[in-house]
Amino acid sequence: MSAEQQALVEDLLSRVKDPVLQRDLLGLGCLQKFAINGSLLSLDLQFAYPIDSYRWAIEQQLQQAFDELANKGELAELKPQLSWLAPNGMSATVPGLEQVANVVAIASGKGGVGKSSSTVNLALALASQGAKVGVLDADIYGPSLTHMLGVEGERPRIKTEKQMYPIEKVGLAMISMGNLVTDKTPMVWRGPMAAGALQQLLTQTAWPQLDYLLIDMPPGTGDIQLTLSQKVPLSGAVIVTTPQSIALLDAVKGIEMFQKVQVPVLGVVENMARHICSNCGHEEAIFGEGGGQRLALDYGVALLASMPLDSQVRADVDSGLPTVVKSPDSALALAYKEAAIKLAARLWVQALERGAGPELVFSQD
Repeated sequence: MSAEQQALVEDLLSRVKDPVLQRDLLGLGCLQKFAINGSLLSLDLQFAYPIDSYRWAIEQQLQQAFDELANKGELAELKPQLSWLAPNGMSATVPGLEQVANVVAIASGKGGVGKSSSTVNLALALASQGAKVGVLDADIYGPSLTHMLGVEGERPRIKTEKQMYPIEKVGLAMISMGNLVTDKTPMVWRGPMAAGALQQLLTQTAWPQLDYLLIDMPPGTGDIQLTLSQKVPLSGAVIVTTPQSIALLDAVKGIEMFQKVQVPVLGVVENMARHICSNCGHEEAIFGEGGGQRLALDYGVALLASMPLDSQVRADVDSGLPTVVKSPDSALALAYKEAAIKLAARLWVQALERGAGPELVFSQD
């Protein structure tokens, strides 16, 4: 492979930007290998988030950049091959999580901001893009994911004396304390006991191979949150809030906690950002305006989504079929899918910052 050909390929990739991160493909290290056969240039490009929704746009950018190259010599045709592979976090170093590539905490400083509904919809959004996804309900005192996913009363199958299989539902592998006790069983445990129970749920579940395991955290910054953050190598965390000032104050505590234990904050999901009247269409920011954006800017993180206050989200999770599954083509579902891809793309950035970029291989047929 000549230096001129290598320079041409690098020039080509430097002209094309990833549609989510807006960074050029050369800098992102997408190139796995390339080959030149006569007048045909073949590219093998690998991304680190599900790209099905963006495949056509990337291919069009590549073709346009190829057509604009002035120094391509005998080359007349471009054939890109696009694939994706989730980056590997450090969770595989924890016994029981060897099959899990990335563990992501979905957290909030306070309750009532839509964290659990965000968790299940983000998980389902990733799964809809071809990712292998699991969900752990870490709210030991008030588990809700069993209801939201329609698996109330279901019990996990036992694999060994100290291991159980997760419950499979709508393309997700999930487990919750709600699958181990009845809905009338109070969890009268002190913080360390609850934290220990969470760790057992996490590591004694026989997770299948997963690209992403999302953990629906209980609200606050207590024992459970600290135990998870310190004993499990989280790939990152997402903060869920509303624009309301009091919610933002608590969300700040959540961000500060993750920063203190060196867990990257991948972004902010702002719920209840606006309300649209179903009768007249009037739009109103009843909980305040721009709070999530300000929070994201203050801490230099991404605003993954600004979701409206919509009764459909509540009705869908109450029915056991969250919006992404029940109404996959709705505006709400599409917003969750966009947020999920942004989340996955931020994990790619974290991997690059750890120096985990793919290796370049040059070959010629």
